[in-house]
Amino acid sequence: MAIRARRPRRELAADAAWVTVSAAGGLLLLITKAGARGQGWAHGSPELAFAVDAAIGAVASAMLLFRRRWPVGVALATIAPLVLSLSAGVASMAAVLNVSLRRRPSVALVMAGLHQVAIVGYYLLWVSQYPFWAVWLWALTENAALVALGMYVRARRHLLESLRDRAEQAEATRHLLAEQARRAERARIAGEMHDVLAHRVSMMALQAGGLEVRPDLPPAEIRETAALIRSTARQALDELRGIIGVLHDGDGASIDAARAPQPSLPDITRLVEESRRAGLNVKLDMQVETPEAAPAALGRDTYRIVREALTNVSKHARGAAATVAVSGRPGYGLHITVRNQLSPSGTETSLPGTGTGLAGLAERVTLAGGTLSHGPSPDGDFVVSASLRWLE
Repeated sequence: MAIRARRPRRELAADAAWVTVSAAGGLLLLITKAGARGQGWAHGSPELAFAVDAAIGAVASAMLLFRRRWPVGVALATIAPLVLSLSAGVASMAAVLNVSLRRRPSVALVMAGLHQVAIVGYYLLWVSQYPFWAVWLWALTENAALVALGMYVRARRHLLESLRDRAEQAEATRHLLAEQARRAERARIAGEMHDVLAHRVSMMALQAGGLEVRPDLPPAEIRETAALIRSTARQALDELRGIIGVLHDGDGASIDAARAPQPSLPDITRLVEESRRAGLNVKLDMQVETPEAAPAALGRDTYRIVREALTNVSKHARGAAATVAVSGRPGYGLHITVRNQLSPSGTETSLPGTGTGLAGLAERVTLAGGTLSHGPSPDGDFVVSASLRWLE
């Protein structure tokens, strides 16, 4: 609001300056060349001639108030005063400069040419005692200088406006990229949190559900299940602490978390065993001769695919039989299939699903150059299948 309020005041001050300088310069020109002798007036008193000339110059100067809206009209309107009045000379020059500032060079040249032609009448009426070629050449120099100055200032204004627009556009782009980066970071954090917590929490829910449906278990089995729940919760907290440490830059925790061992292909056996201990009816078919030789990124992606699939089984198909099949070799690729029966009626857990787990896996697999599909199969099972590249 303050900027909008200042702009009209600046424009008003500029208008007043243009009119004042033009009127003062014209009056000085009139006093110097005409004075009280009434030069150029055939009849009438010198005082009246002076007053009429000054009045015409004042009107021509006042026309500059409209130079912003009608620059060409003002330039045309000051041609007649230029011929009739000595004091309108400065206003005429200001009009030529103004049209050069606000219109194309071709328009400015036409207006300057018309003012140059008007010099003929000015010469005959006011300065016929001087050589015509000298007056013409002086006027041509003035008009050329005014047009050149106006074109230069106009080009500089356009350059500054262009630079300002580019700066504003660059600033807007920077804000947009920053916002996109924040959104991407939030999505990454959400994905990491999902990968870390969903599996562990679903395992704890499955184990607690076993205690709920079997309250008659022997005390030893209850203690064993409670210990398993506590161990799973501790693992979830450790993994969560590691993710939070990675997200905090610059401290020792982030370095330690970043150096923490990542899951690999052999860890899938441990993952399936933990799920089986938690109550899932799951089998593993590992047909990889040397899983230790698999690249770290390949093993990590495979682990996360299997973990997400088993998490969905524990959420949506508790009690259903599931099979994890992993096969492959260098140069052939790695194929992962997690198949489970559809959930028996009334056996789904109450844990809500975010719907982002498989979508995040699909994006991760695509970035790794693989493919992933999931959905019901013709034989009634739910199948998650992925193929990853394993270069030689």
